[in-house]
Amino acid sequence: MTPFGARLRVLREKRGTTLAELATALQVSPAYLSALEHGKRGRPSAGLVHQVNEFFGLIWDDAEEMARLARLSRPRVTLDTSGLSPDATEFANRLALRIRTLKPDTIARLSAALEDKP
Repeated sequence: MTPFGARLRVLREKRGTTLAELATALQVSPAYLSALEHGKRGRPSAGLVHQVNEFFGLIWDDAEEMARLARLSRPRVTLDTSGLSPDATEFANRLALRIRTLKPDTIARLSAALEDKP
C-alpha cells in the first residue's frame, strides 16, 4: 500500500463511501482505485489528486498533504546513484535488498534520519 492509497482508504471509509461510488464521482474504474489503494498502480496524477481533494472537501493543509503523499507514492522506486560516493551506492543497494524485512521501528528511525536537515 502506498501513503496516498492508505490515506485515500481512510478518507473513503470515514465517509462511508464505497470504491464504486468514489470511482463514479472521479470518473475512473473501481479497479483502478483499488489498485491505487493497494499500491499496485503508480502515483496518481495531479488532476486526480485535485479531484480527490474536491470530493472529500479537503483544503489548505489537508489538500497539500494529499499532494505530498501522492508524490511519495511510487511503489516501484529506482535510485540513481551514479556520481555519488561508493558508500551511497552501497547503502542504496543494501536498502533495496532488505526493505521487505525491515521492522516498522527501523523504518521509522531511517525515515526520521532522512528528515534531519544538514
